[in-house]
Amino acid sequence: MLKIYDSLTREKRPFIPITPGSARMYVCGMTVYDYCHLGHARVLVVFDIVQRWLRASGLQVCYVRNITDIDDKIIRRARENGESLSALTGRFIRFMDEDAAALGVEKPDHEPRATEYVPQMLELIGRLEQNGLAYPAAGGDVNFAVRKFAGYGKLSGKSLDDLRAGERVEVDEAKHDPLDFVLWKRAREGEPSWPSPWGDGRPGWHIECSAMSSHLLGAHFDIHGGGQDLQFPHHENEIAQSEGANRGPFVNYWMHNGFVRVDDEKMSKSLGNFFTIREILKRYDPEVLRFFILRAHYRSPLNYSDAHLDDSRQALSRLYNALRSVPPEEVRPDWDDPYAERFRQAMDDDFNTPEAAAVLFDLAGVVNRSRSATLAGRLRWLAGLLGLLARDPQDFFQAASPDAGEWSAERIEALIDERSAAKRRKDYGEADRIRAALLAAGVVLEDSARGTSWRRA
Repeated sequence: MLKIYDSLTREKRPFIPITPGSARMYVCGMTVYDYCHLGHARVLVVFDIVQRWLRASGLQVCYVRNITDIDDKIIRRARENGESLSALTGRFIRFMDEDAAALGVEKPDHEPRATEYVPQMLELIGRLEQNGLAYPAAGGDVNFAVRKFAGYGKLSGKSLDDLRAGERVEVDEAKHDPLDFVLWKRAREGEPSWPSPWGDGRPGWHIECSAMSSHLLGAHFDIHGGGQDLQFPHHENEIAQSEGANRGPFVNYWMHNGFVRVDDEKMSKSLGNFFTIREILKRYDPEVLRFFILRAHYRSPLNYSDAHLDDSRQALSRLYNALRSVPPEEVRPDWDDPYAERFRQAMDDDFNTPEAAAVLFDLAGVVNRSRSATLAGRLRWLAGLLGLLARDPQDFFQAASPDAGEWSAERIEALIDERSAAKRRKDYGEADRIRAALLAAGVVLEDSARGTSWRRA
């Protein structure tokens, strides 16, 4: 049985759908005012794998991933660019779709935009006001009264006193309490606005997801996901809004993927270690980036470095080499197969993709030794559940190493000499790098007592 780590209860729990045979999942998507970065890539890939596995497990899945197309950053960027909000957001939605497609991410079943759900947001705010949890502030905003919701802090594990003392508390004299957060922002000159019972304005960020998720999935659904950075305050506020308005449970399983680090430091524009998906894909094949992301468990930190991407390219090349050496035949899913059973156990253990990938490497080794087209087909089938190995191997090698066609015998021999020299001076990292580069170009090295020989795979 599939078990999912629930961020709210802080334990792995068997996944029991609200409606037997189905799974309803909402994931917080992108705020579209700039190119998607590596952190976005992780969210896209992680929850793409989750929805793929839920479907492979026989569930009818309804997967919703929203688009935030109205907020302070979007308004500011559009003003700086001298363009309309729709022109700015439309452009970056297109870029986001291109990046997601390159990474092999399947489209969600629904991709709502916040600006299309303002009536649902107003209705939700109205219910919160009726339930005594929202109030119009002196400045024209409508705020949520945090201390009137008894369960506030249960997702983040923070008490109200801890939160009151924290740096994230916004100081605003119009609020009844500094912890209160805005549901509806009064109209400001030059900003887009909508009519409401409290005056013209626009929605706060948190209310958007509560309204879109409940409209498309119901007031109570199975899984809510997103990056760890959204756990507080965004997801904490979603719980307060949704449970406060509906007076019932909101989400059964909360999933959060870990932070992205770059050379063991948090990715940050201020540190100069900030990478967009497009920048990375100029140097690495998209499937290599996808494979790099799933080689780490989704809840663990993901440490980006060129060395790790190079290692992922070498590792993925090993899998593709098995399929190039032994063309796979079409196979039917067979969960009684021992490799498939191991793969299933790994994925049922909170989507343990590193262990599932280890099964693929074991199977690739057997394919290389047995030359079995059936096992090669099984390798491709299992890898396909992770969105891998769908291409012709030669296409992968050409894309992963664009200059592979220029690698003459003389160049290969020269690199082998460089590798031998590196090994003599005990620079094994350089020796491994050369071997990986050759393998990515489709050149296999074979060491023996007589020296190193090579062949094209």
